[in-house]
Amino acid sequence: MDSSTTAIWKNHVTVPDTPQGFTVRTTIPGNPEGVEVMLEQWDAGSAEPPHSHPGDDMTVVVEGKMAIQFFTRGADGLVPEGGAVVLNAGETGYIAAGRIHDAKYIDDCKLVYVHDRAFGFTAET
Repeated sequence: MDSSTTAIWKNHVTVPDTPQGFTVRTTIPGNPEGVEVMLEQWDAGSAEPPHSHPGDDMTVVVEGKMAIQFFTRGADGLVPEGGAVVLNAGETGYIAAGRIHDAKYIDDCKLVYVHDRAFGFTAET
C-alpha cells in the first residue's frame, strides 16, 4: 500500500479563496469524510499488541525507529506474514483497513498518525 492506493488521500475538497491547486481533507469531528490526526510519542522498548483499524492509516516517523509486523489469521491463531517492516525517521508507512499488525518502538519515537475517518482499535488474538 502507498499514497496512490490508500483512502487517506481521497475525499479532498477545494476551499474558496485559496490558491489554485490547493485541496484539503479536514479532521473529524464535523466531517464524516474527514481524517483523524494524532501526534504520538512512544518510549523505546514499548509496543502495541496485534490489532487492526477500521480505516486505512498512515504513520510518518518524525523521530526514532519503529517496526511493524503484519499477521494473517491461521487455524491456530495469528501467523506472522513476512518479516517486520522497519520505519526510520523521515519515512512513512501505510496500513490497509482491517490488516492485522503490531508495532514495536525500537527508539523513542515521535509520530504523525493519520486515520481514514474516525479512529478505531480492535485487539486481535
